[in-house]
Amino acid sequence: MDLITIFRRTALTVLVLFLGITAYAQTGKISGVVSDKKTGETLIGVTVKIKGTTKGVSTDVDGKYVLQAMANGKHTLEFSYVGYQTKEVSDVEVKGPSVTSLNIVLSEAGGQNLQEVVVKASFKQESVNSLYAQQKNSALISDGISSDQIKKSPDKNTSDVLKRISGATIQDNKFVVVRGLSDRYNTATLDGSTLPSTEANRKAFSFDIVPSNLVDKITISKTATPDLPADFAGGAVQILTKDIPDQNFFSIGVGYGYNSQSTFKDFLGTKKNALAYLGYEDGSKQLAENFPSREAISKGTLSPSKNIAALKSLPNDYAIKNTSALPTQNYQFNLGRVKHFESGNSFGATLSATYRNSQTINQDVERNFYVYDYRDNQYKFSTNLGALANFAYSFGKNKISFKNIYNKNYDDNYTVRTGLREKTVLNQFYAYDIMQKSLFKTTLEGDHQIGEGNNKLKWTASYSNIGNNQPNQLKINYQKPLSAQNDPSVPYQANITSLGKDNTRLFSDLNENIYSGDVNYNTPFKLFDASTTMKVGLGSQYRERTFDARFIGAQLTTNDPQLQPMIRSLPITEIFSQSLFESGVYKIDEVGLELDSYKANSFTNYGYLMLDQKFGENFRAVYGARVENYNVQLLNTIKTYVDDTQLDVLPSVNLTYSLTKKANLRASYYRTLARPEFRELSLSSYYDYEQLANIQGNPNLKRSLIDNADLRYEIYPEAGQLFSISAFYKHFTNAIESYRYDVLSTPDISFFNTPKAYAYGLELEARKNLNFINESDFFKNTTAYFNLSLIKSKVTNPTDQDYIDKTRPMVGQSPYLINAGLQHSALDNKLTFNILYNKIGRRIVQAGGIRFPSTWENPRDVLDLQVSYKVLKSKGEFKLNAGDILNQRSIIYFDYNGDKKYNGSVGDGGDETMMSYKPGTNISLSFNYTF
Repeated sequence: MDLITIFRRTALTVLVLFLGITAYAQTGKISGVVSDKKTGETLIGVTVKIKGTTKGVSTDVDGKYVLQAMANGKHTLEFSYVGYQTKEVSDVEVKGPSVTSLNIVLSEAGGQNLQEVVVKASFKQESVNSLYAQQKNSALISDGISSDQIKKSPDKNTSDVLKRISGATIQDNKFVVVRGLSDRYNTATLDGSTLPSTEANRKAFSFDIVPSNLVDKITISKTATPDLPADFAGGAVQILTKDIPDQNFFSIGVGYGYNSQSTFKDFLGTKKNALAYLGYEDGSKQLAENFPSREAISKGTLSPSKNIAALKSLPNDYAIKNTSALPTQNYQFNLGRVKHFESGNSFGATLSATYRNSQTINQDVERNFYVYDYRDNQYKFSTNLGALANFAYSFGKNKISFKNIYNKNYDDNYTVRTGLREKTVLNQFYAYDIMQKSLFKTTLEGDHQIGEGNNKLKWTASYSNIGNNQPNQLKINYQKPLSAQNDPSVPYQANITSLGKDNTRLFSDLNENIYSGDVNYNTPFKLFDASTTMKVGLGSQYRERTFDARFIGAQLTTNDPQLQPMIRSLPITEIFSQSLFESGVYKIDEVGLELDSYKANSFTNYGYLMLDQKFGENFRAVYGARVENYNVQLLNTIKTYVDDTQLDVLPSVNLTYSLTKKANLRASYYRTLARPEFRELSLSSYYDYEQLANIQGNPNLKRSLIDNADLRYEIYPEAGQLFSISAFYKHFTNAIESYRYDVLSTPDISFFNTPKAYAYGLELEARKNLNFINESDFFKNTTAYFNLSLIKSKVTNPTDQDYIDKTRPMVGQSPYLINAGLQHSALDNKLTFNILYNKIGRRIVQAGGIRFPSTWENPRDVLDLQVSYKVLKSKGEFKLNAGDILNQRSIIYFDYNGDKKYNGSVGDGGDETMMSYKPGTNISLSFNYTF
């Protein structure tokens, strides 16, 4: 068979699978998942029949079934499984060609005779039962949000979605904080595999790079079981992307947004080419391949001609265009295809692509510290591309899945800073800053039934790549004496006669590869007369990172008393001109060290054993231990300065007692850890012009061990409704904290281990339909939800220096978190209103040093609104979103008077503002249509 024939047949198969239209246009489907009522574990091989016929199927390795070519009308389904009570469900209505979803819970038979009992329920009753089971059956304390709830919020990406989950907030619009603990004490997984840090200078995953429409479900596990990653104390964020669809679909979405601070206002920035709108830098900002090495520059041996050639090769397009900021644009494309074969096997795929572009302005951003008093105008051009491609093939009691996600973020920032330094010098500072981030993750996984019953084998192999490229970040400062403020004959002079990291060009590139694999086996059996499931697993993860940073500058060397001030007063577009480079008045210089670039790798091997036991009707215990062996190495061209290996045994126990059919009492103990990130171990130094500080790691950091205890009472008044109250306590050994070393005018931000730290708190959550107020349709269709977290933490600072704060709260920890909302639907669910409120208590942004106390983030009231309306037989939907309606200022300040609230300026006897700005209100309109 030649290649052309193979290609034609392959193309034809793909066309049939993805574009074929079902032959059963006037029929429908019934699909769902069958699970154990007590544990929520899915059941393999359950027989599903249509009563009165011979037509039937068995559940697959995921516990899923699909009944195809069902005639329109009502049917009765029968579910039977060895060792479980048979269940009949009536009034299951099919309205072709749509899919009727029916999830089922089965109860174990209490004796031989009970296996003959047939439990009867209606479609509506069983829908309620299955929802109750999902809510109650988690082995651990967790909170989550489904794709349906995501659709009813104004959230465009996963970071916004996470703010809706009990106990979770977001820092910098993208980094998750759970139970008031900063991002370093949280972990994230995507489709079962751990996600890496997306940031070059902190341990954090940027959740804004995962568009919300790609997400099927998000769960935050607040307690640990042995099969979860061990490196968290606040929460393990688990993101599941969409897999095999129930039916074929194709949808497109278009949206446009308005920001009150930005849209249609003057937008400053460099010229953008078409690639920037597609999320890519065209290569013109990168350092030339033949650029002199760090060693050649540091030795000063470059010939005049090579010096000029190196200078001329530097990117030099700094002309600023003044345009009008365009509205935010969002485009979405989703495609789902499923093919069921006569053998009972099935193949399915979900494809999705998203595009987002925004042009935002932060005006009059206040930045102060010590001798600085600045005002910034920041212009940010951002493009985001996201794509998902999931494929799965289910055959017999086996399933193979191939899941892929890609995301590309492109940010082009231009900052203009004016203000006063040391009360005597006027400054005009300019920063040109491009950042490209990328994430690619591919996962191949298999699920298999082994032998008879519910014995399961699952394996996963995953590869991830993280890219973080920052080409030609230029920072330049002009200044003149305050005494000459009103004298136009005294020009601003550029600081180009000496170089530091705050006035050079930065070329940095981070690339990280992650290889991981996991295999686990589940088997049910009897232990101490209790129904038990044992889960054992083994896995490995290998990370390798290369980070290269060069701080390069053009240093003015002429001392001519007339020429030097003339050059220094030139605008940016002329001060680095080719003609001046050719004249020989500049020399190429580099201020970075070998330590600014590094290589790092870590190798984690783990194994775990977990037992899930059911004692009687009401008591459940999930317990076991996880063992992890971890090695980390970090080196540069000179030496290896980190090489550490740790072996940790991490026990956990989660107990659940069902007080009633609607209420649980939970208790748990578990040990977890937090490891320093590569960047936090590296001696590489980076100047952050927004924080006005240098950031440097600490190779002596130790990993933290955390002992955790939780207690929770939860009740489910009705299906889909919840009330819970939780208490927790966490004790940290060698907690890792960031702090500010502030002896110099330009402070250093670094990291240390604290001798001891603890955190404890309460969480309240409620979700309730308002029909208890009145039985009218209005209240029946209105649901209120509320969650409140009250948290206290205490850190004892090290004694190596005389810190102002001997004790303090943990960095990033808020004393309270509030999420609340109201949802209302009308016109037979065609019209939906959703109003959301979020507030966090003040929290430390930077831990204080020797001269200055900690800086605090002031609380903000955040109010969001969404109105949606379905049209065209509910295939189309309009959404009007309003985000941050109140638009309160974001403020970071020194609490000099110690009254735990923001009181304005020092001159008024209050506090000092370190940073302040208004983010603006966002209003958007979108339309989505499903074919």
